[in-house]
Amino acid sequence: MPHFERANISIYFEEHGSGFPLLLFAPGGMRSALSFWQRAPFDPIKELASQFRVIAFDQRNAGKSRAPIAATDGWPSYTADHVALLDHLGIERCHLLGMCIGGAFGLSMVAAAPQRVAAAVLLQPIGRSPENRDVFYELFDTWAKEQAPQHPEATPSDFASFRERMYGGEFVFSVSREAVRAAQTPLLVLLGNDVYHPSAISREVAQLAPNARLIERWKDADVVPETVKSVREFLVSNTN
Repeated sequence: MPHFERANISIYFEEHGSGFPLLLFAPGGMRSALSFWQRAPFDPIKELASQFRVIAFDQRNAGKSRAPIAATDGWPSYTADHVALLDHLGIERCHLLGMCIGGAFGLSMVAAAPQRVAAAVLLQPIGRSPENRDVFYELFDTWAKEQAPQHPEATPSDFASFRERMYGGEFVFSVSREAVRAAQTPLLVLLGNDVYHPSAISREVAQLAPNARLIERWKDADVVPETVKSVREFLVSNTN
């Protein structure tokens, strides 16, 4: 099983297919792991590996990946993992495709390392709405309760700080509206429609980003084949 090791961090990853690299950020919140793609409306590993070098992986402390937990952890910690994984694989430039929390991971990488990203697909990205702050705190706390026995190095205050760094912000949590407005990376946004993935967030990302397009209906069974076709065409058209 391939693991990328750096410092005390171990990231499990898989590669499928060949061609221009496509890095996947799985759904699942803090438990974001490649196995969650099997539950998605379509599995990009299966659908896109015929044309792209698809890299799927488990985020730190999810699935088969492990890392220490500290009060200073947050979105930049994950983005550092993502860039380091690309470096390990010798990939200078790639596409991104992320669902749920993966949309926030994708936008963080677009902001932090735009030269590494040719295009990004964001499937129902998470984001802040007037009624959902406690929902994200609860998701984090449930994950933290599972993780705590495995992390004697992390105190309750460390977890509390980590939670605030992840979900204490606004908009898409990981980056500001200004960062999205400044992003030149082509984006394809697939509309969210529930408390975790507010429609207003998807629409605002697509409106703010200068090179973005929004697909509103995409995950009903009757349109999934057309969705996959649109995603594939978007990525091919932006491969450079």
